[in-house]
Amino acid sequence: MFRDEIVLELTAGRGGDGLLSFHRERGVPKGGPDGGDGGRGGHIVLRASEDVNSLLRLGRRKGYSGGTGQPGGVQKKTGRDGVDLVLDVPVGTQVFDAERENLLRDLDTPGLELVVCKGGTGGRGNLHFTNAVRQAPRIAKTGRDGESRRVRLVQKIFAEVGLIGLPNAGKSTFLSRVTAATPKIAAYPFTTLVPQVGIATIGDYDTLCIADLPGLIEGASEGQGLGHQFLKHVERCGALMQLVDVSASADVEPAEAWRIIDHELKETSTELHSKPRITVASKCEDSAAEARAVELEEALGSAVLRMSAATGSGLDPVLEAARNLVRPA
Repeated sequence: MFRDEIVLELTAGRGGDGLLSFHRERGVPKGGPDGGDGGRGGHIVLRASEDVNSLLRLGRRKGYSGGTGQPGGVQKKTGRDGVDLVLDVPVGTQVFDAERENLLRDLDTPGLELVVCKGGTGGRGNLHFTNAVRQAPRIAKTGRDGESRRVRLVQKIFAEVGLIGLPNAGKSTFLSRVTAATPKIAAYPFTTLVPQVGIATIGDYDTLCIADLPGLIEGASEGQGLGHQFLKHVERCGALMQLVDVSASADVEPAEAWRIIDHELKETSTELHSKPRITVASKCEDSAAEARAVELEEALGSAVLRMSAATGSGLDPVLEAARNLVRPA
């Protein structure tokens, strides 16, 4: 299962208390203050990791806390700092303050970290409170609470190739045939409600990371259907594979289906519209579908690849073309 948005309650660790203590040893019955400081509370750190591909595991809990700092010790010893809590998130996760809705950091690079909540400072021991008048202070400070913050994590898919097309264009079937991903497949719109990511093998050694994204409809750039959810993921894909249903059962004529997607990309941003893109005639399984693929090719004035995920024909050339789009020879 995939999950691309969660809200978490985070609380950093409390600082340890300072110690009220006086030095005592044989021959020194009234030594001076020697209470040490408390340790710092543990920070909460978010770290972008390539080993994580979904926010699902983090989202199973509503809240996380950092470790508590240890109290100060005798002989002016400082307590041990609380253990920092490092939470790994997928590369491409945006961190928002859930209350103010401002972006705190875009964790778009592997290994990038954000200290989202700082641990509380440790309390000071009584050794800090001596002066000319007060030689034996019976004062020590308690540790401070760590920072608390409610954050919203939004994952934007980092895939080499994003599959785009109207609902029922055949994207999920294609992904299930060329990768080990198991997206839900059915003959009705919006079967894919969240992104599905899979790794396709090309030849003996090469691979390609492909994301099946929720289907677009006309008006997606204005938030219709799953528009905003869809487009936020498309932004992070290196290249696009646009699938167009050319079967006789297609709800929209191929050229019009292509135009709708193209228009929504253009309305969203120039950068998105200008991403490298290949067009694939999907469900091309008979002479009538082939004729519609030719018509699409003529309407676009550019080459259109043919494939059928159901029969397996044309899959290898499509994968190779996508690989060449992302990593030109």
